[in-house]
Amino acid sequence: MADYQRISHGFDPVFDERSRVLVLGSFPSVLSRENSFYYGNPRNRFWQVMAAVLGEGAPADGDIAAKRALLLRHGVALWDVIESCDVRGSSDASIRNVVPADVARITGAAPIGAVLCNGATAGHLYRRWLEPVTGMPAEVLPSTSPANAAWSLPRLTERWRAVLLAALGSGDAR
Repeated sequence: MADYQRISHGFDPVFDERSRVLVLGSFPSVLSRENSFYYGNPRNRFWQVMAAVLGEGAPADGDIAAKRALLLRHGVALWDVIESCDVRGSSDASIRNVVPADVARITGAAPIGAVLCNGATAGHLYRRWLEPVTGMPAEVLPSTSPANAAWSLPRLTERWRAVLLAALGSGDAR
């Protein structure tokens, strides 16, 4: 296994003044860091799930502008709980020496009414580092990571749909 490396996040959050829901991951994977954007591993199902839930086609793997626009059109902000940490490769389990993200950068600029965490690690890190700052509990959703093989794409999509649409205030669960 790779040695620990001190890594900084490397790219900005996605949000604007109309963002109503904040989706948080833990920390970008090696592939995401190489691609300089969220969920850069083509096997990660995040973009497929978001597109399906929001009623749009999935953006192409390398189309960062389309991915950003998809989220912003629907009031979704995206970031990670961690700004920097020591980590081995992409292993969330190896994360240590955390510097949390400055979540007030988003919550101070947008009317965030709900926080959703992509996976248990993001949820745990959020509760420890960011919930005391935001004062908002988070809903922890099943991870879209390919490592979460217990959740099929249709099952993930339905779970995310129920929670995300309710958080956005559109109870239409398509």
